[in-house]
Amino acid sequence: MEINGVTIDNTYAEAFPTWICRIIITAVTQEWAFKAATEATGFATSAIGCPCEAGIENEFIPGNETPDGRPGVSILICASKKKLKEQVVERLAECVLTAPTTAVFNGIQNAEEKIPVKLHFFGDGYEYQKEVGGRKCWVIPIMNGEYIGEEEFGMVKGVAGGNFFVMGENQMAALMGAKAASDTIAKVKGVITSFPGGIVASGSKVGSLKYKFMVASTNEKYCPTLREKVPDSKVPAGIKAIYEIVIDGLDEKSVAEAMATGIKAACKVPGVKFISAGNFGGTLGPFKIELHKVL
Repeated sequence: MEINGVTIDNTYAEAFPTWICRIIITAVTQEWAFKAATEATGFATSAIGCPCEAGIENEFIPGNETPDGRPGVSILICASKKKLKEQVVERLAECVLTAPTTAVFNGIQNAEEKIPVKLHFFGDGYEYQKEVGGRKCWVIPIMNGEYIGEEEFGMVKGVAGGNFFVMGENQMAALMGAKAASDTIAKVKGVITSFPGGIVASGSKVGSLKYKFMVASTNEKYCPTLREKVPDSKVPAGIKAIYEIVIDGLDEKSVAEAMATGIKAACKVPGVKFISAGNFGGTLGPFKIELHKVL
């Protein structure tokens, strides 16, 4: 298969299950909502070494779509069930409560399972309850006025690790192709790309061939500088750089849609020559998202 002369590998992305919480952060302006969301999703690129995977799902939610009528941003936080509860509490307490003019609301109202977030104790007895947009919230007096937030957040089983590789004839071509993919995926609801700028430069494999204490290591089959040194290299001739796009989402359909959208965008960039995906023969997860099918 080809798109705009770019070869699409006949392979699949291997993804795995995760638990996801969606949080809506509002503020007096879009800028302040975005700043709080950025802080709340920091150090959350990969479950390999971070306590969770998180990212901004929707950079702009207009006031007529938020419970308090103010501009907002939605984020997704992904982790195991136990870690997710810890991360939602800690990130809201340290990164959103502390941010100017913020409020938080549950982004998955119909979820069967919920995470309790008891931030109102910070009010030291001065806190009180009120209804905002038909939702039961706590109000905490703070130095810039009042912090308002719900204290139950729905969590659902989602899909993490949907991915594809953007391969270019040089580094800039591959990078611009990956950026086009990431920028387009940012418009798809229900998904995030948790790595810096939505792009992974150091794609990994499970474990290590040499260092047994490593849970992950460089994916040498996709390193262009090792093409002549690795017998089973998967780097096509003429490819000088590869970037990976990794996608987490509320369900497999959302991840597949994001992959298709991103791949099509990358294929419009001159110098992008090949699209593939990462899988490990079922050792990573049960979801197999085939490139040709999603396209």
